[in-house]
Amino acid sequence: MHVRELAVRDALEFTPQTFPDVRGMFAVPYQEDQFIKAVGYPMVVAQTNHSRSCRGTVRGLHYADVPPGQAKYVYCPAGALLDVVVDIRVGSPTFGQWDAVRLDPDTLRAIYLPEGVGHAFVALEDDTVISYLCSTGYNPAGEHGIDPLDPALGLPWPADLVPLLSDKDAAAPTLAEAESAGLLPSYAACRAQYDLRAG
Repeated sequence: MHVRELAVRDALEFTPQTFPDVRGMFAVPYQEDQFIKAVGYPMVVAQTNHSRSCRGTVRGLHYADVPPGQAKYVYCPAGALLDVVVDIRVGSPTFGQWDAVRLDPDTLRAIYLPEGVGHAFVALEDDTVISYLCSTGYNPAGEHGIDPLDPALGLPWPADLVPLLSDKDAAAPTLAEAESAGLLPSYAACRAQYDLRAG
């Protein structure tokens, strides 16, 4: 398992070894020992999410209140997507920065997003599937979004795709609007949550 730090502090990319043969391919996208070695504590899994999207679908930019927040470990078992991580933690050294990674079933790369980090993706092909391991269950009252097309963020959506958004995502505030309304998690609260998980 190869681990790479992303431009957003505390977010990581995991790339497993793949074993192709005449029958197909085998890989282990999540390996607890490697995860603990990289992050410092195990991934608590309270819920798994699965979605299928047509080409051009943008889901996000989503985040949850901290505490407790919702850490995610995501990978793409079918199709292809561009996964985007945005630091929306007020006070973070990388606040406002983002990174993007292509996820697909050939590499089975995965992204770890700690609590308080914003997440979005765009499907690059029809029938693109994304699977998430989530540290907490869905809490509608604590779930929020930021406009994924916020020009100030300048996220790297492919120019040849027309973004298809839900009404809720299209109506989400910009990062600046969310910050001025006090809707964003603080870096201090997120660090406290990470320290709590590390014991």
